[in-house]
Amino acid sequence: MSNRGYTIKNQHAVHFITFAVVQWVDVFSRKEYTAILIESLKHCQKEKGLKIHAWCIISNHVHLILSATESNKLSDILRDLKKFTSTNIIKAILENDMESRKSWMPELQVGIL
Repeated sequence: MSNRGYTIKNQHAVHFITFAVVQWVDVFSRKEYTAILIESLKHCQKEKGLKIHAWCIISNHVHLILSATESNKLSDILRDLKKFTSTNIIKAILENDMESRKSWMPELQVGIL
């Protein structure tokens, strides 16, 4: 393992991947934030060659069994997925007038690891 996380050696093999929210905040307990993640996954399937074999979204982390099509690198797909998803969830938190945790969540740099 590198200091930046797990290195994917076989870009087209099936991998078990877990994403955890920073400091294990229960971000996915809100439907609107879970919807952002699901839409990101759908986009990566359609546009980036992501193959989702199984998935489970828990309130503060995600388990996925994934692979990529031959013309795509799983590491590139995951990088884009995590960056897009975390950026959009943070934006949604800040714009959500009903979010009671808004005052402290951005201070934790809420994102997906």
